[in-house]
Amino acid sequence: MRFLLGKKPANVRARVALRNPPRFASLCALTFSGDRMNGAESLVHTLLKGGVDTCFANPGTSEMHFVAALDRIPGMRCVLGLFEGVVTGAADGYARMAGKPAATLLHCGPGLANGLANLHNARRAQSQIVNIVGDQATYHRPLDAPLTADTEGWARPVSGFVRTATRADRVGADAAAAIQAARTTPGQIATLILPADTAWNEGGVIGTPLPPPPAPRVDQGIVAAVARTLRSPEPAILVLAGAALTAEGLALAHRIRAATGARLIAQMSNARIAHGAGRVPIDRVPYPVDRALAVLDGLKHIVLVGAVKPVAFFAYPGKPGYLFPPDAQLHVLARADQDLQEALARLAEELGAPEVPLPESPPRPAPAQGAPTPEAVAQSLSALLPDQAVVVDESVSFGRTIFSDAAAAAPHDWLQIVGGAIGDGLPLATGAAVGAPGRRVIGLQADGSAMYTVQALWTQARERLDVTTILLSNRKYAILLHELANVGANPGRTALDMLDLSNPDLDWPRIAGGLGVEGARAETMEKFADLFSYSISRPGPFLIELVV
Repeated sequence: MRFLLGKKPANVRARVALRNPPRFASLCALTFSGDRMNGAESLVHTLLKGGVDTCFANPGTSEMHFVAALDRIPGMRCVLGLFEGVVTGAADGYARMAGKPAATLLHCGPGLANGLANLHNARRAQSQIVNIVGDQATYHRPLDAPLTADTEGWARPVSGFVRTATRADRVGADAAAAIQAARTTPGQIATLILPADTAWNEGGVIGTPLPPPPAPRVDQGIVAAVARTLRSPEPAILVLAGAALTAEGLALAHRIRAATGARLIAQMSNARIAHGAGRVPIDRVPYPVDRALAVLDGLKHIVLVGAVKPVAFFAYPGKPGYLFPPDAQLHVLARADQDLQEALARLAEELGAPEVPLPESPPRPAPAQGAPTPEAVAQSLSALLPDQAVVVDESVSFGRTIFSDAAAAAPHDWLQIVGGAIGDGLPLATGAAVGAPGRRVIGLQADGSAMYTVQALWTQARERLDVTTILLSNRKYAILLHELANVGANPGRTALDMLDLSNPDLDWPRIAGGLGVEGARAETMEKFADLFSYSISRPGPFLIELVV
């Protein structure tokens, strides 16, 4: 922009000034002002001072001064997404692996709306995100131009913090408050709406970083009460979530189990689980209602450790909504916003639970052979998964048992789609690769949900990210076929056609290639093993279409 303004003839500059005097004056100030700072520049400086050094972006006209500031101020990694759902999902994956927030950059209310599904997933995952949404200039908003929207209203359901900047000299302080909110335990989305004139006006002030409040400690009386419950002979289970599912949290829970006989289980959907050899194996509350009821049958005490009550994903005719026995007592050891590992450590101490060896991991098997099945995929992953990989699981119906069956794999982290809104797998893997450089990301990806945000493959290629996508191609929305049966529907041809992804078939190697990602198809587990081994031996993204 500096170069263009410097080279335009005077009469051209005058015509531009007449068309948009506030913006032109600000642009000239940006070009010639020297030390003066506008609101957008104060925003970038504040983000960097607050530890936010990655921005997933899909900008538009209202955000051009923020874009220009990102160009002038070094230190921010900017990752372009071709659709806002990719941007928000990638920010979620980044936060889960980096342990700190990324920024997003979205264009006005409709851009935010395009990203809402994966912001919903991120909210359920308790991910830290600083969500920057451009907006109409404050003086232009009353004119009700086409992109004018209730941006705050759309942001509130997915955000723990929403604020609209009103003056350039307040943008930095607003950004500092947003970072603090995003980093508040256990993590949340903080949305800062940036009207265009608050970005281009001068007078920007860098915000002072604000430390997040410490996570509250659990009252010792609660710890003692839970300890008494677990000492009783009645059957009990600890339902774990959040930081309780790290390697350290699971080791503490294992000590408690060894001392009391209480069972352990993870809640149904989780942001991140430490998994594989050398970690405490743990199952999750099953998705199918009948299986979940059987797993939790006979319990008298359910202790929640950062987890939600076990509930069915949907209502089904004649089946209960809660997945635990009606006479079971619920106990909350720790809420999600409390220090879960510290609570587990004090519970272990209260119980006098000694250090105990971790369970022995099963031996790593040989890669599977023959036709692709969920068990065969889990076996091959157990055999071939690289050490410290990150598995992003949007395998939906095909992959429900893969997590449990892959316990023999090398140590890794397992990420799920926590909010249930499909289309998050490819973006989540993209962000995870940015947030965990040096670790291979493996995406278990259903074909139907991949089409929601297929643009993420382009970002993986552009950023040269180490992502192997295992595209599980059954050419139908299999999960919905199961749900038809679960709700007692009697589908005909019209209904079945709406759940079918053939006619024409999706050609995933060609789709991936068109977006810059090398891909190949496997119809046997032998071919899959060859392609998977090749993919993890080379840098950059690769897609394997596994026909199931």
